Order: sequence, then C-alpha cells, then structure tokens
Amino acid sequence: MKPFVLLATRAEDVPADEEYALFLRYSGLEERDLVRVRLEAGPMPRLDLDGLSGIFVGGGPFNASDPVETKSPVQRRVEAEFDVLLDEVVARDFPFLGACYGVGTLGAHQGAVIDRRYGEPISVVPVAKTRAGASDPLLDDLPVRFDAFVGHKEAISQLPATATLLASSPACPVQMFRVGANVYATQFHPELDVEGITTRIHAYAGHGYFGADELELTLAAVHRAAVSHPSRLLRAFVERYAR
Repeated sequence: MKPFVLLATRAEDVPADEEYALFLRYSGLEERDLVRVRLEAGPMPRLDLDGLSGIFVGGGPFNASDPVETKSPVQRRVEAEFDVLLDEVVARDFPFLGACYGVGTLGAHQGAVIDRRYGEPISVVPVAKTRAGASDPLLDDLPVRFDAFVGHKEAISQLPATATLLASSPACPVQMFRVGANVYATQFHPELDVEGITTRIHAYAGHGYFGADELELTLAAVHRAAVSHPSRLLRAFVERYAR
C-alpha cells in the first residue's frame, strides 16, 4: 500500500504527538503507512502524489481570516505551501481530508468566505448531514445526526460554487464540505476522543478558546455527550483510497 501523509501544524509536542496517535488509532494505519510532516518545524517537502494514497491535514493554531500583518512568518509560509499543494490536489481530485484546519486551507484555496461569525467554543455539538452528505460514500457509516467535538475561532460563512455542503450544525452552517469527488474538509474534529480533547484543552488554555476562569466549564462541556461516530470518517477514508 502507498502511504498516507498527515500534514500537521501544532508546535506543542504533547498535543502534536497525541494528534498523530489519534489519526493512527482511528484510521487503522500503522506508523509506516502514515507519514507525519510537522509544518511548523520546517518547509513542506515536495509531495509526489503518485506515490501516496491520500493526504490528511490535522488541526492547528492558524486562522486564515486573521489580517496578513498579524500572521507569523511560519503561518504565511504554511499558507503559501498549502496553496501550491492544493492547486495540484484539486486539479487531480486527489484524496484529501482536512480536519478543522482543512477549512482554513481548502476553504481559503477555493475562495470561501472565512470569518469569525460562526466560531464555536470547545464543546460537543450536534451535526446533521445534508441531502448531499447522506449520499456521500465517505459518510455512509455515520447516522444522519451525530455528535462531534468542535472548537474554532473562525468558520466558513459562505461556500464557493465549487464546493458541496455535506454537514452542518445549529451554530455553524459549514461543518463539512467536498470539492470534486475526493477532496474533503471538516470543521469538526473526526480524530478526537474525549481524552484527546481534554489534552488539548489543557495545552491551549490561554490561547483564546475560553476564558481564564472557564477551564472546568470547558472540560465539562466535552463530557456532556458521548462522541463516537466522527472517527469512522478516518477509517472510511483509508478504506476508500488505500492503493
């Protein structure tokens, strides 16, 4: 089997390593079959798509909608690298699944309107498939409505004509979309379980996702409902595209 790649941007080692472990666990891949590239640590290598089965993108600290002058040199580099990669990915309709930061990468590349109108606090939210989502092969194993972990400062408020809306939540209209037949992005986190999101809550306290006095409330919010369905997306992606 040709390997998959996980493009990651987390600078903190503990959540970064746990993110990789979660992608391994829920995709069913072995380490030899999921190559991790930490983009915050150095430039994106040239990816030969002919030698890969597919690409995952993890979440991260970058907000596409931030003013350019406030973005760090690393963020600007990563965004430019994704633009080049996505030119080829979209043109070839190559298997791609971006989780959370997938919205900032694929959405920005396609000209979506990304702003802070539909940000969601770290929590569990109900997600519903659209009619197109109900017939999408990657979502076959998920119910029409399912709970998912979210936590994002920005979101897509307007999809471009090139995108197909696959799922929404009450407070965030774009929770998942597809470009072409094989290029996907989610706003929710399909890789997370309750232990993983607990690690991130502690790691990113003070990063503006919740107030200094809201740690316990945020921890309680991610325990309010069992979340088990979204991780099926990762295995479905591997089963569909492994070659």
